[in-house]
Amino acid sequence: MISIVCPVCKEECEHQILREAAELVVQCSECGQVHRIPKPPEPEILTIKAIVSHETESVVCSVEMLADEVVSLGDQIAAECEDEVFGVEVTGIEAGAKRVRRAAAGEVTTLWTRGIEQVVVKASIHTGRTTLPLYQTMEGEEEFIVGEAYTFAGRRIRISHIKLRDGPVLRKEGWKTVARRVKRIYGYLEGRYQRR
Repeated sequence: MISIVCPVCKEECEHQILREAAELVVQCSECGQVHRIPKPPEPEILTIKAIVSHETESVVCSVEMLADEVVSLGDQIAAECEDEVFGVEVTGIEAGAKRVRRAAAGEVTTLWTRGIEQVVVKASIHTGRTTLPLYQTMEGEEEFIVGEAYTFAGRRIRISHIKLRDGPVLRKEGWKTVARRVKRIYGYLEGRYQRR
């Protein structure tokens, strides 16, 4: 589902995605009109070096962030260390030769972090004009289902698809997975949807 302006209704309303190719084929849930729209661009995702400290040892890992996303000291995010994913808290941010309290992802050269017990799930939420990056710390076995609504990082969202760490993308409504397997959740703010 996607919320866009219908050429017949002339208002923004919910559309069902019928087919994805170079363009999306969508159907208006209000009037039933089927039409094509350009595929929205996927946001640019950067991979940033992260040093993860676990008690007495440190390992070099990486963190994925949207290019215009801002990171601050104390943020809890997910770090990937080879095939493992850890929830981490940001303890230092290097932007070039300087240590800063906060920075846009594109300015960050290294993140210094410490491991925390739970996993951090990342989400990219489409708000109509922009993509909002959200993070939430949770238990690794907590479930997510495509098409369902959740309160995530204080906002009500509906999941459109889920990218898994081991490759595939879950797009079919009703498909589910657990938090520790999620690479990134994609969805929309619940307010962009109309209830059926």
